[in-house]
Amino acid sequence: MSIPSVGHATAAGVPAAPSIQGPPPKSDVPFSRLVSDMIQDTNSQHLQAQQSVQDLVTGKTDNIHEVALSAANADLAFRFVMEIRDRLINSYQEVMRMQV
Repeated sequence: MSIPSVGHATAAGVPAAPSIQGPPPKSDVPFSRLVSDMIQDTNSQHLQAQQSVQDLVTGKTDNIHEVALSAANADLAFRFVMEIRDRLINSYQEVMRMQV
């Protein structure tokens, strides 16, 4: 009698837990480039949200769901960038408080 492991079992369409394979591979992209790309993406989402609101107001679209979703995505991206900024500032302040 063979008993399958819990990791391979699926119940009612629920996928099995992902396997842990260690840390992700290191990227060759500098941190400043990642931050710059993230800010540009946030800005483009903000501009897209503005355009969708303008389209709704001018009557070019009547799909309020897409407009609300676009605004929510832009807000979430902005909050994410602000959280990263706050954490970077806190890290810098913590390093500056260290005694050498």
